[in-house]
Amino acid sequence: MAQLIDGKAVAARVRAEVKAEVDRLKAEQGLVPGLAVVRVGEDPASKTYVTGKKKAAEEVGFRSWEHHRDSTVSQDELLALVRRLNEDPAVHGVLVQLPLPRHIDPDVIISAVRPEKDVDGFHPLNAGNLVLGRPATRACTPLGVMRLLEEIGCEPSGKRAVVVGRSNIVGKPMALMLLQRNATVTLCHSKSDLPSEVSRADILVVAAGVRELVKGEWIKPGAVVIDVGMNRKEEDGKLVGDVEFQAAAERASFITPVPGGVGPMTIAMLIRNTLEAAVRGGGPSSA
Repeated sequence: MAQLIDGKAVAARVRAEVKAEVDRLKAEQGLVPGLAVVRVGEDPASKTYVTGKKKAAEEVGFRSWEHHRDSTVSQDELLALVRRLNEDPAVHGVLVQLPLPRHIDPDVIISAVRPEKDVDGFHPLNAGNLVLGRPATRACTPLGVMRLLEEIGCEPSGKRAVVVGRSNIVGKPMALMLLQRNATVTLCHSKSDLPSEVSRADILVVAAGVRELVKGEWIKPGAVVIDVGMNRKEEDGKLVGDVEFQAAAERASFITPVPGGVGPMTIAMLIRNTLEAAVRGGGPSSA
């Protein structure tokens, strides 16, 4: 059976590292990182995510703010809020929680966030710098996956990595990060021959948003399996991933559980990104 990769434990280590650095910055420079989260409407999942992000920020000693707007807010009003946060020296990181109401173009809002305050790593400039291999804020979920691989001693260099799912948030940046670490990367999608591609993966990252899409029998013996998916079963309400867990665990060397695998890492890396934005931005911020 595969060893479980404990995302909760790794995320706790990341947060502890950030807190130690925040304590040092406060003592030596009077610098307190600040994270502002913008949430629109009453989407239950978004509310849960934002609450988790604020809690994590406060636990490591950040200042944090939630700017909640009704679902009827206009795009211009939301842009004005983002621009105000861009200009606020106490705010080092700005996060706009997705999804947004249908009358608001998320690309316009994300592009309005200053790249240096884009702690999600979604701004076109940050995404483009990732493609070019230049320093930039990296998207939190794939960055968290890279930390998990590091924690289990899995070096991507020379390995065959397969990423299932080509979203701008996870799949594409994940493939690029693995490529930067010298893996041979295949990026799969709905038209791919998944059984064939998955069976060749030394490192498999699945982020398709389809319940148990990847079957255990497809897994190459000894592969490292990272399941980013989170789907709720209609029968009993339990959370399951995009990988058929039990069957995959019988063939893999390491595997992430759902929940408790990649999920906690996303918030942990958001906190790490915000700290780094504060260090780059500098300047004291009153606690």
